[in-house]
Amino acid sequence: MINTRPLSIPVILGTTRKGRLSVHAARFMVDQISRREGVMTELIDISDLPIPLDDAGEGIKDAAFSEKMVRADALVLVTPEYNHSFPGLMKHVLDSCLKEYIHKAAGIVGVSAGPFGGIRAIQDFLPVIRELGLVNIFWDVNFGNIAQVFDGSGRLLDQAFVARADKFINELVWMARTLRYGRDNIALDS
Repeated sequence: MINTRPLSIPVILGTTRKGRLSVHAARFMVDQISRREGVMTELIDISDLPIPLDDAGEGIKDAAFSEKMVRADALVLVTPEYNHSFPGLMKHVLDSCLKEYIHKAAGIVGVSAGPFGGIRAIQDFLPVIRELGLVNIFWDVNFGNIAQVFDGSGRLLDQAFVARADKFINELVWMARTLRYGRDNIALDS
């Protein structure tokens, strides 16, 4: 049976730093995903989540965030590259859920001030995604030299990113539909 509920693909902005330019990339991805028929999206900014720092794992689970992860069919993880990796607070937030992610698609959007577009952060993120039970797609979107890609108000200056995002979203939507069909219709033998 085919599930006709719209796909839910939230975009998680994984940094809390002041002055972060990755917010422009996150909003751009939300805008591009929202143009898809049969897909719902929203921006989840980890700086807005009431996640404590004095504990970890499911002990700090926020019920609203957990429910969004339960409903999600796929995730877009927007991560800046800080010191050759992704932000620790993003991992802290993601680690607050576990079973919510199993057999769901994930795509990573890397952001950096330099030319590499967050590829080192993405490289470090892949084993984490696997451990969480997510299935990474084959494409990334890499926003290198982010200050030259968006103006100060967040307006896209380089239209090449529209096609890059489109390729990424096509793969993510396909993987999300395929994995949702599997979760809904194919029993996992223990």
